[in-house]
Amino acid sequence: MISYEFPINERIRTLLRLEELYVRTAKLAARDDALDHHMALLGIFEIMEVASRADLKSDLLQELERQRQTLASLRNNPHISEDALDLVLNEIETTHGRLLEMTGKFGQYLRENEWLMSIKQRVSIPGGVCEFDLPSYHYWRKQSSDRRRGDLERWLSPLLPIKNGLDIVLKLLRDSAKSNHFTAKNGSFQQMSGGKVVQLLKVSLPNDLPAVPELSANRYAINIRFIVPSTSGERAKVVDADIDFTLSYCNL
Repeated sequence: MISYEFPINERIRTLLRLEELYVRTAKLAARDDALDHHMALLGIFEIMEVASRADLKSDLLQELERQRQTLASLRNNPHISEDALDLVLNEIETTHGRLLEMTGKFGQYLRENEWLMSIKQRVSIPGGVCEFDLPSYHYWRKQSSDRRRGDLERWLSPLLPIKNGLDIVLKLLRDSAKSNHFTAKNGSFQQMSGGKVVQLLKVSLPNDLPAVPELSANRYAINIRFIVPSTSGERAKVVDADIDFTLSYCNL
C-alpha cells in the first residue's frame, strides 16, 4: 500500500514540512560525500526558514502538556499498558523540558554565524556558491567527511528539541487514525463532514494502482478525485474507473 497524508490546517502542514526536512537533512548529513553535506546544510537553512514562520515552540509546549494530561488520566485503565503509558509520558516530559531550555529566536545562533549566513545568502542565487564566489566554503567542502559531519551535527543539534516535539505530536496524531474503506465511482468521491473537525486525512491504496489522489476538505465536505499520474506535462486526467481505497481520519 502507498499512503498520502493531507493536513487540514496550517499547523499540521508546518509540522509535516519540518518532519520531511529533518529526516532528509539527517540522512544526508550521515553520508560521506561533500555534495550530500552541501544539501544537508541547505536542509538546515530550510528548517530555519519554515520554523521561524510560526511560534512552534509555544504550540508544541501547549500540545505536549495537553497530551500529557490526557494520557495521565488513563492510569489504572485495565485496557492500557502501564509500561507503555509510562514510556510515552516520560518521553513527553523529557521533550517538554528540552523545549523549555531553548532560549531566544529559533536558530539564532546560526544567524549570528556570519560565515553560514554568507552561504545562506548565496544559495538563493543559481550557481551562487561556486568556489570563486565562496572560497572558504569551497575549502570546507574539501575537508574530511568526519570534519564536515561534525560541523553539521553541531549546527543541527540545537534544533533537535523542536524535532523531538513534533515527532511526538505527529505520532500521537497518526495513532489516532480511524479508518474506513470506500469506493470512488469513476475516480471521484465525496463525503459530507457534518461539521466534524479533522486535522489530518490519509488516503491509502495499492502502490501498483496507477492513480494519485487529489483532496480538498473543509468542515462541510471531503472531496477526493483520483488522477492518472504523468510526468509528461500533460493535463491531469481523472481515472475513469472505480477505485477502492482506505480513508483515515486523524485528530488529537
